[in-house]
Amino acid sequence: MDSMTELIGYNHIFSTVYHPQTNEMVERFNATFVPQLAKLQDREHNNWDEYLLPIVFAYNTEIHATTQYSPYQLQFRREPHLPTDESSTSFIFNKPNDYYDQLKKGMLRSFNNKHVNILLLDNGNTKVIMTNGVTDPHYKINAFVLIKSHGLKTKLEQKYSITPKIIIKEQHPTYWVKDEHTQIANLECMLMTLDQYLFLKQRDV
Repeated sequence: MDSMTELIGYNHIFSTVYHPQTNEMVERFNATFVPQLAKLQDREHNNWDEYLLPIVFAYNTEIHATTQYSPYQLQFRREPHLPTDESSTSFIFNKPNDYYDQLKKGMLRSFNNKHVNILLLDNGNTKVIMTNGVTDPHYKINAFVLIKSHGLKTKLEQKYSITPKIIIKEQHPTYWVKDEHTQIANLECMLMTLDQYLFLKQRDV
């Protein structure tokens, strides 16, 4: 990154993802993009670039919970035509510039949608949407869990430990966990059960 800033001659500013004077849209997208990329790369971490286009395509064509539309629909006002879709055999245009009329109708439908209006008007509702569904899980003694990795060197590293550990003492939100092989106990607060991990892996496939 230092070499790039020197070559192009720009000032790399670090800030929060919603700061208007920085690349807030890019940073917010990267927060979603990077975890997906980390799940698909191989163990050598040298083929991540092969998945850039498929992940962006999946993101743009998936319906988002906050707007109830995919980014593709909001951009082009129609459903995307995927390679698996059956080709249309006929097209009907009422007049030469019918596409423009259809585009305007699609825009009105999108921006009259209550979910889109919530994001445009905000009024403090964005936080409610973003935190909706956030849980406060409790874990039981003898449950096998994965530990949140701290001090990651790169964005593509594993977020949770590969080897499960067992809970030996519970004092929510902190837990004492023990490695079955080394018998070493540690105090941890960021945990995830194996069922939760498998559910997230299957959901993001």
